Amino acid sequence: MKLLRVGPVGHERPVVMDDDGKLREIGEPEIDGAFFVSGGVARVREALERGDLPVVEEEGLRVGAPVARPGKIVCIGLNYSDHAAESGAEVPEEPVVFMKASNTMVGPYDEVLVPRGSVKSDWEVELAVVIGREARYLRSREEALDVIAGYAISNDVSEREFQLERGGQWDKGKSCETFNPLGPWLVTADEVSDPQRLAMRLWVNGELRQDGDTKNMIFDVAEVVRYLSQFMVLEPGDVINTGTPAGVAMGMPGQPYLRAGDVMELEIEGLGRQRQTVGQA
Repeated sequence: MKLLRVGPVGHERPVVMDDDGKLREIGEPEIDGAFFVSGGVARVREALERGDLPVVEEEGLRVGAPVARPGKIVCIGLNYSDHAAESGAEVPEEPVVFMKASNTMVGPYDEVLVPRGSVKSDWEVELAVVIGREARYLRSREEALDVIAGYAISNDVSEREFQLERGGQWDKGKSCETFNPLGPWLVTADEVSDPQRLAMRLWVNGELRQDGDTKNMIFDVAEVVRYLSQFMVLEPGDVINTGTPAGVAMGMPGQPYLRAGDVMELEIEGLGRQRQTVGQA
């Protein structure tokens, strides 16, 4: 299934997309940790199959992030060998882990703001994993895959000067407002047969900048989830950004960082497409 949240900022309501592409009310208060824990995915699927869900009038509706504000957004850096190379970094022996503030999450078509004082704001198309039940000290890849509720597109927007030149604290370059567009949908895990075979692309102003595939991850989805559970409790609704392929501004000749007026477009096979216009904070 494809789960969405639509409506004005702060007043989104959860819906599901049916096989004909129509949005339908799901009768749930939110798509969040409680929804996953209480069997919300199964309830919605059963109601959709029965034909019990009313159609939503879509015209003019804003699409928000497909899950409500998570407890945490955990990110993996340098998880594609080509991106590590363009960054001038060694391929890591263990996943590089950093956090992103939960309030960075916005909708897939919302404006992305260049922070005040920024000259090195950058893009990163990523596969996002949404956790469906509490996980700690997972013992196997199979256990790791079993706690995943679904997948979505994430744009891990980053300010490279703040990240790398202001004391070495990555979070400062990752947690600026609007720096994590998510969506448009959460595709439930049962509909993604292999998360390691998804083409991913990003364009800036119509020019293809990133053209990768999740098969090129250094640490795949199962290992990322298993690994993280050794160091923190993963909770339902948490989001994990799993890394980006080559093609970011930092690694390109001339380093064409984002400026107000630029337009980013992102897609991952089977997970939809995003589009953001860049503004100035």
